[in-house]
Amino acid sequence: MRAVVLHEFGPAENLSYETVPDPEPGPGQVRIAVRAAGVHFIETVLRAGNAGELAPPAPELPAIFGGEVAGVVDSVGAGVGQEWLGRSVVTAYGTPGGYAELAVADVGQLHAVPRGLGFEAAVAMVVTGTTAVGLLDIAEITPDDVVLVTSAAGGVGRLVVQYAYEMGATVVGVAGGPAKVAAVRKLGGGRDDAGRGEVIAVDYREDGWDAEVRARVGGRRVTVVLDGVGGEQAATAFGLLADGGRFVSIGAASQVEFAPGDEVLAERGITYVNALLRLLARPEDRPDHERRALAAGAEGQLVPAVQSFPLSHAAEVHAAMERRETTGKVVLVP
Repeated sequence: MRAVVLHEFGPAENLSYETVPDPEPGPGQVRIAVRAAGVHFIETVLRAGNAGELAPPAPELPAIFGGEVAGVVDSVGAGVGQEWLGRSVVTAYGTPGGYAELAVADVGQLHAVPRGLGFEAAVAMVVTGTTAVGLLDIAEITPDDVVLVTSAAGGVGRLVVQYAYEMGATVVGVAGGPAKVAAVRKLGGGRDDAGRGEVIAVDYREDGWDAEVRARVGGRRVTVVLDGVGGEQAATAFGLLADGGRFVSIGAASQVEFAPGDEVLAERGITYVNALLRLLARPEDRPDHERRALAAGAEGQLVPAVQSFPLSHAAEVHAAMERRETTGKVVLVP
């Protein structure tokens, strides 16, 4: 099969598109003819060899990235019924990785691709959508909230903006550059008879973006921050948060963690939650979150934005992600 292989940690061009042996399913496993594979920003960090406290352990080399896999079962291992053959499935746990034409997965970690949901959207929802569902459970957004979302043009960010808007909240979506700001703005509009909220799109690359937020929310204060960036953006967002508000961290794409001190939190009555740590601490909840995310995608409640690229372009895709030139969920298609 053709696959994208990393033989040495380093820049994006170290990803090599080459021919490797076909994987074979073991006991309790199926083999999937890959139709779509998800790409995560964290994979660019691991590829570069920069794994640290904020990243999973570095993989053993040679490595094929991409646990998120959607496709059609073309072979089954011992103990797996023949009825699985030909099924359209999606999993978050493909091995050796989805950057390939074939991948294997344990049958217990598969979900059927719901009717009405394509392979690329299914890949977007099985991890990115699952993270969004878990995050929204923690955030407990109400129509009375003013919600600020950093990285609002990203995969999780766009889903969160959609949800908060449909809930009736006022949403401030923070993104970088005119194209991403325009994409966020399209996720909502003015308050209407259906009870939807308002989406305010702001460019963090512009000096004084926090002042723009204050001006555009019309005297109200931000009550919830959902931050996936960390660093300076997170600190600025924290400064916009009203006393008694909620700050929910969903990662640190900047690779600089932001965690306000306990004294500041207590003084201002702000609740700080590291959502990723909380979700990781309850792995038993994940299958339900995956099912809910896939169902929400199939029913149109959450609509992922997907950017698809040929599998052979994986190196260029990694480089573009590092330059923050992608939006939504990035997917490779063999």
